[in-house]
Amino acid sequence: VQYDSPGRDDRSNRSLNREWVEISNTGRRSVNLDGWTLKDEDGRTYTFDHYRLEGRSTVRVHTGHGRDTDSDLYQDRRHYVWDNRSDTATLRNDHGRRIDSESWGHHRHGGHR
Repeated sequence: VQYDSPGRDDRSNRSLNREWVEISNTGRRSVNLDGWTLKDEDGRTYTFDHYRLEGRSTVRVHTGHGRDTDSDLYQDRRHYVWDNRSDTATLRNDHGRRIDSESWGHHRHGGHR
């Protein structure tokens, strides 16, 4: 997770797109992510729509606007999603089952900093 966009947080599309989450498929088979969600602690949710992640590949989900490709998807937001101090990115499948999560800040070791 690149939760703190490099440079000034000026909410420009360039800055928003420097905030991203990478999702990797380490298996050999492709995975249909249609209906899967990526969510922060505040409930902001990105839902994958008609996207298949090929085997042994990675997709980067950017916060801002852009043209979706096989390796880059865009949430089309005008505000930052991931908190710079602490947050959790949670990936759930289309049945709501937690697949993976990444936390930073006070959540990392279960205590407060």
